[in-house]
Amino acid sequence: MKYLSEYRDPEAARRYADAIRERVTRPWTLMEVCGGQTHSIVRFGVDELLPAEVELVHGPGCPVCVTPIERIDQAIEVAGREGVILCTYGDMLRVPGSRGDLRQAKARGADVRVLYSPLAAVELAAANPAREVVFFAVGFETTAPAHALAVLQAQARGLTNFSLIVSHVLVPPAMEAILAAESNRVQGFLAAGHVCTIMGTAEYEPLVARYRVPIVVTGFEPLDLLQGIYLCVCQLEEGRAEVENQYARVVGAEGNRPAQAMLERVFEVVPRRWRGFGEIPRSGLGLRAEFAAFDALARFAPASHPEPEPSECIAADVLRGLAKPAACPAFGTRCTPLDPLGAPMVSAEGACAAYYRYRKPQGEVRR
Repeated sequence: MKYLSEYRDPEAARRYADAIRERVTRPWTLMEVCGGQTHSIVRFGVDELLPAEVELVHGPGCPVCVTPIERIDQAIEVAGREGVILCTYGDMLRVPGSRGDLRQAKARGADVRVLYSPLAAVELAAANPAREVVFFAVGFETTAPAHALAVLQAQARGLTNFSLIVSHVLVPPAMEAILAAESNRVQGFLAAGHVCTIMGTAEYEPLVARYRVPIVVTGFEPLDLLQGIYLCVCQLEEGRAEVENQYARVVGAEGNRPAQAMLERVFEVVPRRWRGFGEIPRSGLGLRAEFAAFDALARFAPASHPEPEPSECIAADVLRGLAKPAACPAFGTRCTPLDPLGAPMVSAEGACAAYYRYRKPQGEVRR
C-alpha cells in the first residue's frame, strides 16, 4: 500500500473506537473470517480498543489450519514414493498429520521442496521429465486461480509428469456451517477482503438473507478492521442485515471475472472435509473430469483414513470461534510453533500462532 501509515494512525484508531463505543447499546459477537485479519487484530490490539460489549472471535480463516489430518498423511505418502518431487508452500511443512509432518518426511529422504508459486512447479516438471512433480495445492478462492493456471499451462505444454493434490476450500459454506450450528455465537461477520477481490460480494447475499446476519467485507489494516466493526455494529444496532463493502479500494461487487472464469474451467465444487468441522457440503474445489490426468490423488491413490485431533488440542473450538487460543491447556507449553499439536499454531495466519507471537505472557520459556 502506498500510504500504509494512514491505515495505522493511532489517533484515527481511537476515534473509530470511540465511535463504536458511542454506538453500541448491547453485547454483540463478531467473527473475522480471515487469518490475516486475526493477526492484525492481535498484533495491533484492535480488540483491546473495543468496548466490552463488542467481542471478536476468530474463524476458520486459514486454509493451512483447516487442511484435514488425512490430507497431510496423503501428501506425506505421495512424497515418499520413488521419483516424486513434492512441492508446496512453506507453512505446510510443519502441519502435523497422524504420523508426523512433511518436514520429517523430508528428513527421512523424501524430496520435499518449498515453492512460492505453483507455476514454479510447472517449470520444475518441465526441467525434470523423468520425475513426478506434485504440488500440494491449499488455499481459499484467493490462491485457486494460480493453481488453475498451473494446470492449464501444464496441459498446454504437454507435461504428463505434473499433478496437484487439491485441497482448496471455499469460504461461504464454512460461514454457513458456523451459523447453522447449535453452538453458534456469531451475530456478524467481517468477511475476508482478499477472497472478495476474486469472487466479489454477491455470494454472501444468500447467507445474509437466510440467517439475517450482517456481513462486512473488510481489509487488513487496523483502521480497515475498526471501520468494518463500526459498520457491522451499526447494522446490528439498527436491526439491519446487509452485505457492505468497507474494502472498496480493492474489492468490486463483481470481483475478478477472468479469475472466476479460470476457476470455472478447471475446477468443480465438491464436498470437502475441514479440520475442526468434518465434511461440509459444496465447500471445496476439485479438478473437473477434463483435467483428471493432473489429479495426484487419482494418480498415486494414497490411503485416506480420517484421523482425530490430539485429545489435548482445542484447535476445532478455536477454528469455530468457540474458544480463544489461550484457553488451551497446551498453549505455549506442549504446543508451540516449533512443536505444534494443532495446525493453528503452525501457519502464519493461524490464531494460535498470533497469540503465541503477540500475546504470550512475558517470562514463559519458549520450547
